[in-house]
Amino acid sequence: MSARFRVIDTGLRGGRDNIAFDQALIEAHAGGHIADTIRFLRFTPSALVGRHQILAHELDLSACAARGIEVGRRITGGGAIHLDPGQLGWELVFDRASLGVGSLEAATARICTAAAAGLARLGVDARFRPRNDIEVGGRKLGGTGGFFDGDLLFYQGTVLIDFDADAMLAALRLPAAKLARHGIGSIAARLVSLRALLSAAPPVEAVQDALLAGFAEHLGIEPHREPVSPIEARLAARAFAEEIGTDEFINEPALSTDPAGWSSAELARPGGGLRVDLSRDHRGRVREVLISGDFFVTPPRLVRDLEARLRGVAGEAAGAAVEEFFATTHTGMLSLGPADFRAAVEAALG
Repeated sequence: MSARFRVIDTGLRGGRDNIAFDQALIEAHAGGHIADTIRFLRFTPSALVGRHQILAHELDLSACAARGIEVGRRITGGGAIHLDPGQLGWELVFDRASLGVGSLEAATARICTAAAAGLARLGVDARFRPRNDIEVGGRKLGGTGGFFDGDLLFYQGTVLIDFDADAMLAALRLPAAKLARHGIGSIAARLVSLRALLSAAPPVEAVQDALLAGFAEHLGIEPHREPVSPIEARLAARAFAEEIGTDEFINEPALSTDPAGWSSAELARPGGGLRVDLSRDHRGRVREVLISGDFFVTPPRLVRDLEARLRGVAGEAAGAAVEEFFATTHTGMLSLGPADFRAAVEAALG
């Protein structure tokens, strides 16, 4: 028997407004107010960092201000992205029992395979590429990410119907290592749009229908279009006003003291990057620690819990404390593993 999913389209909105609606979807579903849902969304020019990233490390804030690009923070992990009206966003929020999904890695593979199969209906050879991309001929057509919150899975992705490469390159602070390997021109060339593949941009509605067909066939669901519910609208407005739309939310996490008193280490892996910034007191114990990067972990609070576990720990015992934390905490990871977190912490201490 197929699982019924409602389908809503919230249209063109600002970045923070769209993220606030993400939070509303999660709260409304967790409260039993809405059924399993697929949401389509589009963005006015926006640059969004991942849940665990430091804003100033990832975005050129002056360039964003000069170009009128809104900055915001997602509630999912992953790297910084630039969004504009030429891109289509899609999201699923559902109980894991609806599709029988287990780990975040397995859910990612299944959902991305379904999305790629749907996009292939438009006449492109779209395929899922681990860890979480949808590609055509080795070029990225869309990225994805998500997390579990108890039995609820929130998963989202984008499709490049068209995009402004100049604005993207201006807004994002691309890592020096990536620039050295590829150069700015080849980074832009790594992306591909439906307009470039099909010689004309297909209508947004056609892309939505293709994705829904892929989800229906490969996830075994029955999509039904419905209007946005009043409770979703109320919860989104509250989330925007109280958290998602505020500068305090956008600017956290951030170094809380003079960066000169901190030591840092960065770890690059094929599945994502990890950075640890920390300071120590006069006894050599960890005073403050900030873990950031473009990784995906479940639950989202895991990183903040690990930081709290490390505060006050003697420097020589920090690596073992990281290992103990992961051994006693139920977690899910899409890219990095506990050993990577330990290595980054010990490198920062060293």
